[in-house]
Amino acid sequence: MWPRLAAVTTSSLPLAKLLGHTADAVQAVRAGQSLNDALARCPADARPGTQALSFHVLRWLGGALSARAVLAPKAPAPAVDALLLSALALLWPSGDDAPYSEHTLVDQAVTAARQRAKASANFVNAVLRRFLRERDAIVAAALQDPVAAHNHPVWWAERLGRDWPDGWQRLLAFNNTRAPMSLRVNARRTTAAAYAERLAAAGLPAAAYGRQTVVLAAPVPVTRLPGFAEGEVSVQDAAAQRAAPLLAGDQGERLPRGARVLDACAAPGGKTAHLLELGDYDVLALDSDPERLKRIGQTLDRLKLQAGTACADAGDPAAWWDGRPFDAILLDAPCSASGIVRRHPDVRWLRRPTDIPTLAKTQARLLDALWPTLKPGGRLLYCTCSVFKAEGQDQIDAFLQRQGGASIAQDPPSPGHLLPLPDNGEAVGTPALPGASPDGFFYSLLEKH
Repeated sequence: MWPRLAAVTTSSLPLAKLLGHTADAVQAVRAGQSLNDALARCPADARPGTQALSFHVLRWLGGALSARAVLAPKAPAPAVDALLLSALALLWPSGDDAPYSEHTLVDQAVTAARQRAKASANFVNAVLRRFLRERDAIVAAALQDPVAAHNHPVWWAERLGRDWPDGWQRLLAFNNTRAPMSLRVNARRTTAAAYAERLAAAGLPAAAYGRQTVVLAAPVPVTRLPGFAEGEVSVQDAAAQRAAPLLAGDQGERLPRGARVLDACAAPGGKTAHLLELGDYDVLALDSDPERLKRIGQTLDRLKLQAGTACADAGDPAAWWDGRPFDAILLDAPCSASGIVRRHPDVRWLRRPTDIPTLAKTQARLLDALWPTLKPGGRLLYCTCSVFKAEGQDQIDAFLQRQGGASIAQDPPSPGHLLPLPDNGEAVGTPALPGASPDGFFYSLLEKH
C-alpha cells in the first residue's frame, strides 16, 4: 500500500495540482534542498497528499531516472523534468497499490505540465504513453543500471557492500519500505499497555512493548492520538528509544536524583524528554541552531518537563560549560542519517560520498571536546542514526585509541550497530513483526576511568 494513501485519496485538490507540488518538491531535492524544507513551502491543504506522493517518488527515483534517460536522453528543463520523473516513478512497477488508474495519472500529469510549461504538455504525454506501451522492456533494461536496481546512488550501495557484505542488498531493499509509527508513552503518566488499550478503544490497533513503546498498526496524524496534546505520548522510533534507558537505566536507576546530564546535540528534544521521563535529573540540552533549539522548548512544554537549554556548539565547551563535570552525557552526533532513509527518502539523493568523512571528523571533534567535561566514573553514550561503520564502530575504535582513560561499559552492553531489518526488531525490544522493524542506529556506552 502507498504511504498515507488516505492523504491522496481524500484530498479535495485535483491530482494535477498535487503532481505539480510533488514536482516542485522533487526539483528542490535534486537541487540539494531537504524534502522537509520543500514541503514547508507547500500550501497546507496540499501538504499531506504531496508528502505521500513525494515519498513514493523519491523511493523509486532511481528507476525513473533510468527510464527517462531511455525515453528522453536529452533532459528537459528542470521544472518539466521533475514532473516527468515524478510521473515515471509513480508508474514504476513497485508492487504498491496506486490510488488511481494509470490513465488518470497520465491525464493529470499532462494537465500539470500544461500548467507548468504549456509547450511541454505534448512531450510529457508522448513520453508517459510510450513508457506504458513499452514498460516491461524499459524496466528490464533499466534494472541493469545499479541506480535503478537499488534506487540509491552507486557510492551508497558500494559503501554498504563494504560495511555489510552479507546484508547490503537487504538494507537497500528495506529502505524502500515504509517505517512503522512507533510511540513512546510518558512513563510519568501511563504505561505502554494502558495506552495501547486506549488506542484500541479509539479504533487504532497497536501493540505494546516494555514500559514505554507502542507500535501502531498503521500511521495516523498525531491529532488522532489520545492525550498527545496533553503530553502523554510522543512519536519516537523504537531504536531511538534505546538512548535514555542505556544511559539512565530502564527506570532511571543508573543515575542518582539530581544527576547532571548533558544532551549535547539535543534538537528536537525527544531524547532529552525521555531522560526526564525516567528521572529527576538536572539536564542541559544544547543545540547550535536557534530554530531547532525552539523545538526542544516546545517538546518539553507539551510534556510538562523542564530542562536547561542553550544555543551553543557542543564542540566548544569554553563557550558554554561552567566547569562542573557531568555525571552523564548523551551525544547524538550529526550524521548521514543513513539509518532512517525509510522516514527520509530524500537523504540518499542529498548525501555525497565526501559527506561521510566530513561528518566523521565532526563526530570525532565532538567526542574529544566533550570527554573532559565528564566526571571520572561517568558515562558518555555516543549514538548516530547511521548504518555506516565510519560513523559507528570505526569512530569508537578510533576514539578508544586516542583516549586511554576510556572503555566500553559492560553493564549494560552496548548494542553497537542496529540495522533497519525485519529480523532486528528484538534488538530494540520489538519482535520482528511485519512493518514494525526499527530504524538503523549505532550505540556505544563509554565509561571514564
